[in-house]
Amino acid sequence: MKKKIKYTNESIGKVKLVEDFLPSPEELVLKDETIKVTISLSKASVNFFKKEAKKYNTQYQNSNS
Repeated sequence: MKKKIKYTNESIGKVKLVEDFLPSPEELVLKDETIKVTISLSKASVNFFKKEAKKYNTQYQNSNS
């Protein structure tokens, strides 16, 4: 695609708005079934997960019940 696009200031004609027919992103994501568990971790392990979560801008704990 080496051909350059040449833009002009011409009228594009009659415009027809089309209603948004795509599903929302939340509807596209497959949900995994989750179960709640309780575990005991060392302080070092919790600090590791907190650090990793901060690095990836996410939560280290997820409480979807």
